[in-house]
Amino acid sequence: MWLRKLLLLPLLFLLVACGEQKLPSPFKASDVSSKYAGADFHLNDAAGKPVSLAGYRGKVVVLFFGYTHCPQVCPTTLADLAHVMRLLGKDADKVQVLFVTLDPERDTRELLAQYPPAFYPTFKGLYGDSMMTAQAARAFGVTYEKQPNKSGGYELDHSAGTYLIAPNGKPVLLAPYGQRAELLLHDIRILLAFK
Repeated sequence: MWLRKLLLLPLLFLLVACGEQKLPSPFKASDVSSKYAGADFHLNDAAGKPVSLAGYRGKVVVLFFGYTHCPQVCPTTLADLAHVMRLLGKDADKVQVLFVTLDPERDTRELLAQYPPAFYPTFKGLYGDSMMTAQAARAFGVTYEKQPNKSGGYELDHSAGTYLIAPNGKPVLLAPYGQRAELLLHDIRILLAFK
């Protein structure tokens, strides 16, 4: 009996060795390409010009959904992304950070023309009406919901990941809120090689 088990052991190793090996991902963020391949949006920039993700082909796109009245997550993320842009040096010209507002009711064109570039000059704010905003959020699996506050206004609870999209539109990565600048920089540098 023990001899049979002993003989089966090498056979088991051979079967495992024949299985398909999966290489570890070179990215620090999660590769969500299969879920968001072909995802796009149709919004407006702060000048009112219609834009879509496809219009930024050729650059690494860093896409973040938030709102200008956000007390912590949005300004922290934009400050972190500005730090990444400074670390990129001359390669920063090959990266476009897009801040999509989830609060078109309060985030006016004028506000979006000033808020994202206050963190870094090339950052762009995008907006749409409530339907366009919902479609863009849905395309990237972003959730958001108004929550009344004590002053009679509201805050928005929203998902807080940052999407990193290769110049050719694929791969698509999702970095969690609070991802260290060095890890974002690592992934962006890899994505810059995708044509």
